[in-house]
Amino acid sequence: MKSKNEFTTELDDISYQNEILQHVSRTFALTIPQLPESLAEVVGNAYLLCRIADTIEDDKLMTAALKREYAEQFIAVVKGTDDAETFAEGLFPLLSPTATEAEHDLIANTTPVIRITHSFNERQRAALERCVSIMAEGMIRYQDAETLDGMADLKDMGQYCYYVAGVVGEMLTELFCDYSPEIDAQREEMMQLGVSFGQGLQMTNILKDIWEDHERGACWLPRDIFNKYNVDIRHKVLGQNEPGFDEALIELLGVAHAHIHNALLYTLKIPAKEKGLRRFCLWALGMAVLTLEKIRQTPNFTTGQEVKISRRSVKATIFFTSLFVGNNWALNTLFKFSGRRLPMADIHEKL
Repeated sequence: MKSKNEFTTELDDISYQNEILQHVSRTFALTIPQLPESLAEVVGNAYLLCRIADTIEDDKLMTAALKREYAEQFIAVVKGTDDAETFAEGLFPLLSPTATEAEHDLIANTTPVIRITHSFNERQRAALERCVSIMAEGMIRYQDAETLDGMADLKDMGQYCYYVAGVVGEMLTELFCDYSPEIDAQREEMMQLGVSFGQGLQMTNILKDIWEDHERGACWLPRDIFNKYNVDIRHKVLGQNEPGFDEALIELLGVAHAHIHNALLYTLKIPAKEKGLRRFCLWALGMAVLTLEKIRQTPNFTTGQEVKISRRSVKATIFFTSLFVGNNWALNTLFKFSGRRLPMADIHEKL
């Protein structure tokens, strides 16, 4: 039996989680509420855990050694073997001024976030702990790779995408399986497609943010693809795409599009009656396809803002995917039409 104060704390924690989500991610603040309430709570919490790990990795002032120290400490906090308050009090003053106000707020309030984490069932906690551990360790591993040299090849890019997004696809799948016995019955295939789901969304972000990353001295593009077209990505120049750059970019759009197609297959395996789970997936996928198409149309873009989809496109994505949410044939047709001008790579052997 919980005391009145314990109930109040729990409600306050959930209220904080719902509020901070609005400030750290507009996309997830839009999609997470589509999930059934119990699932929305754990997915929302999972996103905040990932965001804390990401805030450590992205900090502009912390040394690599400090980032490793706090990443490892955070893994222990999530597992319940270290104190959340001590972690927050140590990390908060070290945050760079370039971290957003919401990120500062989230780090300061690690304790209520972790209290919610530790309230979940064993399978849910195991999924969250595994995801944070792999993500935090992977981000630190790629810390030294944050240069203009880019990734060695497409496989290396895929490994990076796994650490920052593919593992999230696995975590979401585990949470969906815990929620639904029907999804759990397809766990093995869903897990595989879930990794591809994460990579598709991450590749879309990488391609959209090429020039913002370049400006801060980072590049996540695969050298092998650009070398094939005699392009040295280290010396790429904003607004001056050399011959071959557009062709390499188009090839990568094809890979990202193929992963998004796998993500659609993933979504269609979710029972049609689970409309909230499907909407959660479909809205993100629809926006990703439209972003890839904008990049295809404007390969000489110089900022991510130029290829950001409009609010009208977001509303259209929400409307049409919601309209056909339970109809697999209609959803297949809709996505085929939306991506009709995009190339589609053959990535089957890579899965």
